[in-house]
Amino acid sequence: MSATDNMMSRVVFYEDRNFQGRSYECSSDCADMSSYLSRCHSCRVERGCFMVYDRTNFMGNQYFLKRGEYSDYQSMMGMSDCIRSCRMIPMHRGSYRMRIYERENFGGQMHELMEDCDNVMDRYRMSNCMSCHVMDGHWLMYEQPQYRGRMMYMRPGEYRNFSNMGMSGMRWMSMRRIRDDYY
Repeated sequence: MSATDNMMSRVVFYEDRNFQGRSYECSSDCADMSSYLSRCHSCRVERGCFMVYDRTNFMGNQYFLKRGEYSDYQSMMGMSDCIRSCRMIPMHRGSYRMRIYERENFGGQMHELMEDCDNVMDRYRMSNCMSCHVMDGHWLMYEQPQYRGRMMYMRPGEYRNFSNMGMSGMRWMSMRRIRDDYY
């Protein structure tokens, strides 16, 4: 990834719905938006992709935002609170590879994904995914088949246990690559 890829990403957050009130422009990770805005109820993603979180320090419910306008994302996404933190998702060019495991600490069945998987149960006969190792690319994991329900952003790394990410007891049933055509 080059420096120009990071500079391309930009989101503008607004305190009120419909892009009203004070605003804060962001092009990188922000662990606590309260130092810039007292609340955040709408945003415009001008370039790039971001994950937004309803708690500080990239915790709580997560929502994927690609280029576009989100005039009242609470009603659009079912978000119960306002945005408290955000993470810029760098563009990835190249292959995608992730290993998913049935149990924590890389236990149980293991399957390697290089493409999107709309239903872990149907494709692999796995009733759950409780740990994973992302080798290449950036991924979104969803709690329900067909890319529905709550989601979690996964960047390259080892994830032995999802509970330390604030996702205890979650079942991950579908996975999707964050491809460059989202940018």
